[in-house]
Amino acid sequence: MTYRIGETHDSKWRSWVDSANDSQTDFPIQNLPFGVFRPGRIGVAIGNQILDLQRCPLPIETAQACSSKSLNQLLALTPAHWSELRLWLSRALRADATDWRENRSRLSEFLVPMNAVEMQVPAEIGDYTDFYASIDHATNVGRLFRPDHPLLPNYKYVPIAYHGRTSSIVISGAPIHRPNGQIKTSAMDAPVFGPSRSLDYELEVAFFIGGGNTLGEPVPIQSAESRIFGLCLLNDWSARDIQSWEYQPLGPFLAKSFATSISPWVVTLEALAPFRTAAYQQSSTLPHLESGENSKQGAIDLILEVLIQSKQICMRLSRTNTKNLYWTMAQMVTHHTSNGCNLLSGDLLATGTVSGPADDERGCLLELTRNGAEPIRLPNGETRSFLEDGDEIILRGYCEREGFVRIGFGECRGTISAARLR
Repeated sequence: MTYRIGETHDSKWRSWVDSANDSQTDFPIQNLPFGVFRPGRIGVAIGNQILDLQRCPLPIETAQACSSKSLNQLLALTPAHWSELRLWLSRALRADATDWRENRSRLSEFLVPMNAVEMQVPAEIGDYTDFYASIDHATNVGRLFRPDHPLLPNYKYVPIAYHGRTSSIVISGAPIHRPNGQIKTSAMDAPVFGPSRSLDYELEVAFFIGGGNTLGEPVPIQSAESRIFGLCLLNDWSARDIQSWEYQPLGPFLAKSFATSISPWVVTLEALAPFRTAAYQQSSTLPHLESGENSKQGAIDLILEVLIQSKQICMRLSRTNTKNLYWTMAQMVTHHTSNGCNLLSGDLLATGTVSGPADDERGCLLELTRNGAEPIRLPNGETRSFLEDGDEIILRGYCEREGFVRIGFGECRGTISAARLR
């Protein structure tokens, strides 16, 4: 299933919410992402405002779901319900609709300024799976540790992933405490326990599962996208020194489970319809992961940026695009369920670090600094091999295409604080 470009994507539409008409806003009327603000109210971002859906006279099929304290009930509905709600919101917020004056007077009292609320994790996340979908990231990391054979032989057949920890998923802005763990360098005879010295970020995109699948029933790739509600930004914080000691033979554990940050706004898959593009040209895909539609427009032309803020210095570290991903979202869903695993509404799947072929498209410090061997120099003269206490990492994402209005994802922020010692 792929959403068609329609009425809600019309670039001529303007909103009676003036801030939504700013060319630089992430949240024009063509976007309308969903989020949850305290104390547990579902809202839609429009300009610099939030429309409180709990108070709106919504279509009866979605009104009850939007009165919940999380997005889970809405996610459990069907793509038809999601589209109906999006269309209703678009028409209600449109400036030149025939009844716009009535809409404005009726709905304006349900607007809340974004800067007056605290956002929270938008869904009750039952499970979290993080993939390894960027072939450039996998190759760059492989070259650091296996220069002669950087890409493992299964990479082009298997969408590799690990099972993450849901309890430590936090909303943008939550502090990130430097983790403690076992560390062993090549010069040590035995590991030591202490704060990570090689703390890193990972620039990722995540997507929320809508209607799940029954245990034992795989999701075919032709219908995989019907199980995807929308996307957000994700930072998979990683302690590289802890990871290098613990990852063999079973992969990441404490090096990643201490914190994962996500952005508060979930951009619907339908809003992204104008920005779909061809998937990465694959060479070894098995038949159950292939479809003509997925090949033609399985990827998203989503520009991603990561910035570091340190002592009043803000510097962009990299800029990349999700269209570089080797595996698509549909392939991730299909592979995840191919053994009969049941995904549930509210589950979160992530892409893994998004990198591109150029040096300035690398999505983590492990790649950018060649595992610390080539530190980055900041404009104030400081250098970074890995993150220091007080550093803030800012992820941003947006889509733009001629003939359509630019839509954004907002920001995903996290500031490093010192380790909590026993």
